[in-house]
Amino acid sequence: MTDLRAKLGAGLGVSRWFVVDQARIDAFADVTEDHQYIHIDPERAALTPFGGTVAHGFLTLSLLSAMGYDGQPEIEGAVMSVNYGMNRLRFVSPVRAGSRVRAQFVLGAVDEAKPGEISLTWTVTVEIEGQVRPAIVCEWLQRHYLEGA
Repeated sequence: MTDLRAKLGAGLGVSRWFVVDQARIDAFADVTEDHQYIHIDPERAALTPFGGTVAHGFLTLSLLSAMGYDGQPEIEGAVMSVNYGMNRLRFVSPVRAGSRVRAQFVLGAVDEAKPGEISLTWTVTVEIEGQVRPAIVCEWLQRHYLEGA
């Protein structure tokens, strides 16, 4: 844990790019039963300020799990990790269908919840390729359970 504390405030990783195409958006709409036209109807969505379909904010957010596997370091001794929550979550910019997104991870806090359990707070920025403004900014809370605890 001392090694992690030495990395506070440091950017520790960036995920690969993920394509958010219409097929992914449609599949998410089906799974979540959120069929709002701005997500699934390209013709009607073209008439909105978005100029076309956009991903659900929760779809982009849900990609953080896969992005985390790419961009966060492995926690030594962890046998299980869980999402613990979010702080200050903002959907800053819409993700248009066909865009690519990736996440940058900065370690914000390391706390020992109790012996054998550490909580990490990550400052996460989900970028949209070719855009200045990000899709998401948030603090992501994770709990890691260490072997022998």
